[in-house]
Amino acid sequence: MTLPLPVSEVIAALPHPALAIGRDEQIIAINEAAQKLLGTPAQGRHFITILRQPSVVEAVERVMAGSARAVAQYLTIERGNDVTYEVNASRIDSAGVVIASFQDVTHVAAAGQMRRDFVANVSHELRTPLTALTGFIETLQGPARDDTAARDRFLDIMSKEAGRMNRLVGDLLSLSRVEAEERVRPTELCDLTAILGTTIRNLNPLAVEADVRLRPDLPDAAVTLIGDTDQLLQVFTNLIENAIKYGGSGKNVHISLAQHDRIDALRAPGVVVSVRDEGPGIDAQHLPRLTERFYRADSHRSRALGGTGLGLAIVKHILNRHRGRLRVSSTVGEGTEFKVLLPIG
Repeated sequence: MTLPLPVSEVIAALPHPALAIGRDEQIIAINEAAQKLLGTPAQGRHFITILRQPSVVEAVERVMAGSARAVAQYLTIERGNDVTYEVNASRIDSAGVVIASFQDVTHVAAAGQMRRDFVANVSHELRTPLTALTGFIETLQGPARDDTAARDRFLDIMSKEAGRMNRLVGDLLSLSRVEAEERVRPTELCDLTAILGTTIRNLNPLAVEADVRLRPDLPDAAVTLIGDTDQLLQVFTNLIENAIKYGGSGKNVHISLAQHDRIDALRAPGVVVSVRDEGPGIDAQHLPRLTERFYRADSHRSRALGGTGLGLAIVKHILNRHRGRLRVSSTVGEGTEFKVLLPIG
């Protein structure tokens, strides 16, 4: 059949992949984007031999049978990555033509999967302490009702588990606030030297308790930049506290601050804050995933030390807000170094 010119022009002009199917079920128009997506010459061929995927074929057939519109998913692989397209099939009654357009919704599918994973992770993290609390409560109400020693031991464990849940909820709220502000640039002037000094003083009792020595190497003069003082304090508290916890008893944690005329990663003048421990180090396979929510290089040890698995995710979002970068390097058996790169100006 002869396709009306306006329809063919519309198909050709659409930015998304699109094609038109005539009454004889042949593809009578296809734009360059759709041709590239489908990969094989499609003009003049039966749509089933080109679209192939059952859900898409069924959507087109429903529209051909009289439905006004149908939607399906078209799954493919591009550059080695799974890609999901939403296919919208609709009918132009005057021409008896079905238009099928493809829209890339991979990011929507990925966001949905992230939400499902996040809910599953939160549920898992809360289930363990809740199960422990429930078990101990039942024990205290029953067999250990009159056992003073057992009661005190169980109450101590229950207190720790409740504290763990409290830390998790606190970190979740903190992460939510940080994500909400991530695109809002800070406006206040802050002194990075003072922020690090405050962090070190606040964490020194924890270091003494863990038999870890904090070794600061900070300039005497103020190093100022535009930033959020409270959030930067949170960043360095997290990094130094982790170094204390995971560095090991009897070891040192080195903290330094240096200013540079240009940092290549930032393409601007900036500062580098280094937090380096002398602990067991982290295997290279874990380094790219450390800032993922709930990811732990050593799950058992992290939970034993009270970690929630959200600290470095919070750090990443705060640094994104400050246009900064986080760099991690580690050698197994020698220690781990976290570098915070922040622009000046």
